[in-house]
Amino acid sequence: MPRMRRKQDLPQKTCMACGRPFAWRRKWAQVWEQVRYCSERCRRAGPASGTGGDA
Repeated sequence: MPRMRRKQDLPQKTCMACGRPFAWRRKWAQVWEQVRYCSERCRRAGPASGTGGDA
C-alpha cells in the first residue's frame, strides 16, 4: 500500500469565486484539470466579477 501524502504535499489551486487556495481531493482525481471552485457554495456563486449592473 502506498504511503500517505501530507496535506502540504498535495497540488493546490485558487478558487475562482472566493480566491482561497484549496488542495487536491481524491474525489477530484479524474477531473482535477476541470476543478475551479473549492466548494459547492462557491460553484453556485460563480466567479467574482466586477459587473454590478450600473455600467
